[in-house]
Amino acid sequence: MKKNLVLLGMMGVGKTTIGEIVAKKQDMKFIDTDRNIEKKYSMTISEIFDEKGERFFRIEEEKEVAESVKKNNCVISLGGGAFLNKNTQDAILRNTNSVWLDVDLKTLSERVKWNKKRPLLNKENSQKKIKQLYSERKDIYELANHKINCDNLEKEDVAKKIIDFYEKY
Repeated sequence: MKKNLVLLGMMGVGKTTIGEIVAKKQDMKFIDTDRNIEKKYSMTISEIFDEKGERFFRIEEEKEVAESVKKNNCVISLGGGAFLNKNTQDAILRNTNSVWLDVDLKTLSERVKWNKKRPLLNKENSQKKIKQLYSERKDIYELANHKINCDNLEKEDVAKKIIDFYEKY
């Protein structure tokens, strides 16, 4: 049995959109850990951050990822900060094939600047915060089994690169 495929990277890189494409093409189930948490609590991630706090969310996120990686035949899209958790990293690196989807900071800033669903961003500091988060996370994202720079690539091209990588394992 092939390992699950996990997509990780910053908010706004396209993990969910591309993950859905890959899952469909590979006849796999698609899991978005953020969506599952939102469904469980009938709240957006921003609302969970506001009402219950980031710590609460990160605990739920760790549990959700742990359950997701135990399933079979899945493409799993992680929230941007999920892979920072050491337990999550260990579970993913031990049990899955992981791909870091990366884009340059300018592209990232454009994609997320008006999105109100991003609890770690606000309009006043979004570009500065994105740079800070990227700087803090990139070395951890590097632990993934594979990296794809998504700049100047269409979604279908990124999906093909992921499938090509995945089929080698």
